[in-house]
Amino acid sequence: MPNPSTEIAHLNYVAKADFAVSCTITSPVLPPTLSLFAKQGSSAFRCAHTDITFPDYSRYRRDSTKNVNARNEDTEVPRKLFSYLSLGVGTAITALSAKVLTLQFIGYKGAPFIEQAGAVVEINLDLVPEGKNGTFLWRGKPVFVRHRTSKEIEREANVDMSVLRDPQHDHERVQKPEWLILLAPCTHLGCVPVPYAGDYGGYFCPCHGSHYDGSGRIRRGPAPRNLEVPEYSFKDDRTVLIGKAE
Repeated sequence: MPNPSTEIAHLNYVAKADFAVSCTITSPVLPPTLSLFAKQGSSAFRCAHTDITFPDYSRYRRDSTKNVNARNEDTEVPRKLFSYLSLGVGTAITALSAKVLTLQFIGYKGAPFIEQAGAVVEINLDLVPEGKNGTFLWRGKPVFVRHRTSKEIEREANVDMSVLRDPQHDHERVQKPEWLILLAPCTHLGCVPVPYAGDYGGYFCPCHGSHYDGSGRIRRGPAPRNLEVPEYSFKDDRTVLIGKAE
């Protein structure tokens, strides 16, 4: 069997300035390591890195980086501007989101403490027309604000104290006759009565059948006391403040 090395008649390596190497082979018989680079029957082939076409990535490059001969210092600002801008916008959005979430958390956790401290609730009396009853929230409890008619005022003022379970005159329970302000929970078990219901035209608790009159006084049923009157004051003729500022 012939030695493949003896079949190479001439092998000349020529070094070029760009370090390319040319290989001239005069025999069609090649060593196994070179046969991959030459076509069958060829007498010569070229081994140079300059033969390889480098892909064009210009379509993927930013405009500031398309000039491959430009110095890095000359393109630094345009290249990093988008990154800095994205980082700044992202940081601002994150900070704003954190602020909103923090305020919501503090407000959620702080609300019970504010209520327990006796926060003042301001109520616009224009929201309650004459002959109607409005329900508002104060310290986590519903509050009735009733705009009484002259007929209701007269009726409650003339009630005989001897028939009351928890005797209290109407004028002791109101600051202005036309405005009745009460804590809504029933004094029996804390249910919320229905306004303008019951046998006395005041409030009726459907849980156990307690009847209150138009002054919030217990008249019939298991409730032991009148509906409680909260501490309040009139800011002006159309505004009432429920509670006391600490």
